[in-house]
Amino acid sequence: MNRHQTRHAGFTLIEVLIAVIVLSLGLLGIAALQANALKSNHSAVQRSQATMLAYFMMDAMRANRQAALNGSYNLGSAASPACNAPSGSTLVAHDQAAWINALKQNLGNANTTCGIINCNNTGDCWVVVQWSDTRAGGSDAQRIEVRSRL
Repeated sequence: MNRHQTRHAGFTLIEVLIAVIVLSLGLLGIAALQANALKSNHSAVQRSQATMLAYFMMDAMRANRQAALNGSYNLGSAASPACNAPSGSTLVAHDQAAWINALKQNLGNANTTCGIINCNNTGDCWVVVQWSDTRAGGSDAQRIEVRSRL
């Protein structure tokens, strides 16, 4: 009878060890999923902030419509986006500097965080926000573009 109990005790110990290994693998999988979810969440937050900041500039141009129609808000180009805040004491320069600084603050103070503003005299305007999403596993050149008529 002692021999029979000894075999069961050893078998139970093996079962416990296997259960611990399976549980450990499951917990490692959950940790990997959590890390991936955090990356995706960070990417989604940046995309939301970029959209909000593009609309922020559109609203600033609507508030100073005539200057926007005259092309005073135009900043950067597809070949050379604006990555540094312009200087100046006008309302337009202040709006542009506040916008570029907000981009840098919210999307990362990097050389890839840039913006483009372009309005024509008919009131068709577009605002482009570019930033790097490499931290979240995305591309180095994420881009949001908002088009509107003032």
